[in-house]
Amino acid sequence: MSNTNVQKLVIVGGGTAGWITAAAFSRLMGRTLSIELVESDAIGTVGVGEATIPQIIRLNRILGLDEHDFVKRTNGTFKLGIEFVDWGDVGTRYLHTFGDAGMNLASVPFHHYWKRAEASGSRHSLWHYSLHQLAANHAKFGKLDRVGNTSMTGLAYAYHFDASLYAAYLRAFSEQKGVTRTEGIVQSVARDGESGDITSITLDNGREIAGDFFIDCTGFRALLLGQELGVGYQDWSKWLPCDSAQAVPSERLETLVPFTRATAKTAGWQWRIPLQHRTGNGHVYCSDFISDEEAGETLLAGLDTKPLADPRPIRFTTGRREQFWSNNCAAIGLSSGFLEPLESTSIHLIQSHVSRLLQLFPASNRSDVERAEYNRRCEAEFEQIRDFLILHYHQTNREDSEFWRYCRNMDVPDSLTHKQELFASSGRVGRDADDLFREASWVQVMLGQGVTPQSHDAMANGLSDAQLSEFLGNVRTLIERAVGTLPTHEQYLKQNCAAAEAA
Repeated sequence: MSNTNVQKLVIVGGGTAGWITAAAFSRLMGRTLSIELVESDAIGTVGVGEATIPQIIRLNRILGLDEHDFVKRTNGTFKLGIEFVDWGDVGTRYLHTFGDAGMNLASVPFHHYWKRAEASGSRHSLWHYSLHQLAANHAKFGKLDRVGNTSMTGLAYAYHFDASLYAAYLRAFSEQKGVTRTEGIVQSVARDGESGDITSITLDNGREIAGDFFIDCTGFRALLLGQELGVGYQDWSKWLPCDSAQAVPSERLETLVPFTRATAKTAGWQWRIPLQHRTGNGHVYCSDFISDEEAGETLLAGLDTKPLADPRPIRFTTGRREQFWSNNCAAIGLSSGFLEPLESTSIHLIQSHVSRLLQLFPASNRSDVERAEYNRRCEAEFEQIRDFLILHYHQTNREDSEFWRYCRNMDVPDSLTHKQELFASSGRVGRDADDLFREASWVQVMLGQGVTPQSHDAMANGLSDAQLSEFLGNVRTLIERAVGTLPTHEQYLKQNCAAAEAA
């Protein structure tokens, strides 16, 4: 196949993955690329990703979206973190927040000062000094970049939203930017006989759509990358054994709390996501340890509000494609792999892969070096997130069910074992430089799941006992004052981005 410029981009599949891809490419490359998205209303989307992490703010800013308009039109709410209930032990809970507890001093992370105080008899948890925890406790939210005139960072946040409304919102944005949407189901794929590259797809109505580069957003089917190009799949279910999920909406929470909840169950966990007009709920579980019928009953029994539909099971296998980009086709979203939504990374992975693809997008079909770099970086990201998710299951004292006994005793990747041992020894975090999750995230989940460091950083001994007590007391006073000035989450939404459906 001769060297040809990439002029036509074809995105196969809509939903959140397809329309995030279309929106980003049309915004940043719309002048040089012709973009067509093919989807069918007859094919449903999984649509369980209603919770996000703060990186989505960057995507929305790049697209030029108005935050309040976006939240309003997707029935969205704000999110300060994820509350984990019954994970380390039944009866325990902790909030994995998007921010730091306290503030660092003399380049020493705050949790080392906290650990020193605990060793001296303090009974306060790390979260006693968390701005996000106190705001969450009182269901408060507001824009706060910094606490007073101190170095303490303010509220870091993300969103909850209706994923189908978000896709529709981005579709309108993309079409305004020149993206062509074509209705249809792919019936066949044509490839170049020499290179193996995809040259066109043919729809059920007989229409042929040619392209220079194709993006597979067809979900678990992976129609192009998996089925057509034959890229294999790495199965990670030995570490992340949940293989099923059931989702059901329920009535709106009486108090709109600014956090997601993940409650551990007998053979998995249940999510709760507060939206302005309803509550999103789901049960992620392992079918080897519980039947679909019992899983559905567990889901319904754990709802805080009245259900609005009947749950249905979805099957999946945690893992990733052997390659994320093969020939002239890249997979985005579920077609590239699946890491369960425990830490709300599904939409982030769409976003990060799109961003990476834009950075490495080939000018022509001669793209071996760019393709190799893209695959290398996507592989590393998937494995880092995988280890963080495994930590939640493996670092537990629960032995009350066969599922939890399996998780507690399973062999885990050496990369995770090293992080656990390092933190247990000294409270230090062996975080990779490009890890999605910050040091504060590893600290919160380690402590929340029951890893107690034996010691702390010796540099935290630079304060006298009196200075340490004063420092910790001042931190608590600062966060109490800051939270006291915030409106409730409900008030903030009503004043700035109340959804019509919620009203």
